[in-house]
Amino acid sequence: MAIGAILLAVLLLGVVITLLVRRQLREKYAALWIIIGAAVLVLGLFPELLRWMTAAFGFQLPANLLFTIAIILLLGVALHLSWELSRAEEEIRRLAEEVAILREAVERIEARPVSEHEAPRHPPRDE
Repeated sequence: MAIGAILLAVLLLGVVITLLVRRQLREKYAALWIIIGAAVLVLGLFPELLRWMTAAFGFQLPANLLFTIAIILLLGVALHLSWELSRAEEEIRRLAEEVAILREAVERIEARPVSEHEAPRHPPRDE
């Protein structure tokens, strides 16, 4: 079990660091995964710590504690991503409104007749 946890932690940390280096994962999201990877690594290196935590929190089995922690973490990630999605949707809506306003302004300018004062003094040359 401990070797599997250590390998999982090293794999997770390696993937997160690789994604960070390639700029495919932002730092604010990577921090959570690095903390999770470090926690799995610590529990893999010191399995007695998991047994102590199981007894301290009143769980029957270490697996029950791990599942509870995993569910809490996944709920936290889902809540955070929902919050980020809401912010992104609001930003997209705001930008779409700005584009519509700018498009309308451009169409008004293009539809306006060109007066003699606005005409270019030198016609463009054919090159």
